[in-house]
Amino acid sequence: MRPLTAEAFIEDFTPAEKERAARVEAILPGLRERVVEADKKGQFAIDNLDLFREAGLTGLVVPEEFGGLGGGLRDLVAATFALGTACPSTALCFFFHCSSSSRGLLALEALEQGLFSTEEKAEVRAFAHKVLHRMGHERKWFGNFASESVKSEKALITISTKARRVSGGYLLDGVKSFGCSTGVADYYLVTAQLEGHSDARGLATFFVDPQAAGVGQRTQWDAIGMRATATHGITLDQVFVADSESLALPAAFTRMMQVSRGSFVGNQVAGTAVYLGAAHGVYHNTLDTLLSRKFEDTGRSIADSPLHRELIGKMAMNLETATLWLRRQLQLESEDPPRHSKAEVVKNWRLCKGVVADMAFAVAVDALKAMGTSGTHNSGATARGLRDLTMGLVQAFPSERGRLEAAEMIVSNKQATLFGSNA
Repeated sequence: MRPLTAEAFIEDFTPAEKERAARVEAILPGLRERVVEADKKGQFAIDNLDLFREAGLTGLVVPEEFGGLGGGLRDLVAATFALGTACPSTALCFFFHCSSSSRGLLALEALEQGLFSTEEKAEVRAFAHKVLHRMGHERKWFGNFASESVKSEKALITISTKARRVSGGYLLDGVKSFGCSTGVADYYLVTAQLEGHSDARGLATFFVDPQAAGVGQRTQWDAIGMRATATHGITLDQVFVADSESLALPAAFTRMMQVSRGSFVGNQVAGTAVYLGAAHGVYHNTLDTLLSRKFEDTGRSIADSPLHRELIGKMAMNLETATLWLRRQLQLESEDPPRHSKAEVVKNWRLCKGVVADMAFAVAVDALKAMGTSGTHNSGATARGLRDLTMGLVQAFPSERGRLEAAEMIVSNKQATLFGSNA
């Protein structure tokens, strides 16, 4: 039996994981059919949603009791990797959709750990169930909107969207600059700051109907790569959200973050797996092309030339480096029981994300060199892969910032250990 695409990354699938990965494998041909046109138009391929819904993949990481497939982080990483080989734009949208599940899964885990009071439990549980039920049983597609254009030196994400309490719910005002599936999703899951709060304790989550009064779209997304993600963001002008569509308990978000395994909501490794998958696709497309083309005078494949062997070797080395780093990160975030502290997992993540993004981009650069002028055709796999992989260099944080933050954690921990021993 031919190996699944995802097995190039995860080599030890359980039977259940392999069955879920096979569902992803089955939709890859459909994604490949539409990737060129979607990239050319800069529009999400809306027909792809039917593939996900029919395969039950909208609930990939949703527990079976809510109509999902019961997958975990390993399943999600395997999926985004495989999808990234076919259509990185769709893979990134799928990652953001699945990341919405954390608003349900982490809430339930925080409840189990007793982080909410008796008076709060019913509200938290109802919202968590709604998130998971809509993804699983209803097979709805989510747009997850947190990031904004407002920047802070002290935080990767600054939330300036405001939520003001009114009778029966909240009024939301703000601009969300990044979050896939604008104009595509069935629901927008929006993070906003409760009025009267200025720190993370005031962060709240709201279901926003894309058709609701006051909801708009920003200027059409026109990026170098990842052009089919519908990532142009949304505007919110006095948008009413009912209490039943909100989780607005002060400090609810921070309590949920306490139970996450990795950085932020504990699934960022799956977002970076998109770029590893894209690099994997570029590498194999390049290799197959070079092996199939022949020198006219000798009849030998172009891949046999010294220049091309050097480039192929570099691509293989960088792809393997990125793969090993991401496998290690996935191990840190999914091993049960966990053997490392959350601080250690976050520190490694800060390094890992940059290594994978930089090495994946390097693969695309060498693929372009190996393919020559034929690789510069915008609709071709090489140029498209190079453009898509530029996004990995900047999404969330660039490698330089990751190294600085990891170094700060290393030094601070070492200082605390040294000086603590003298106390």
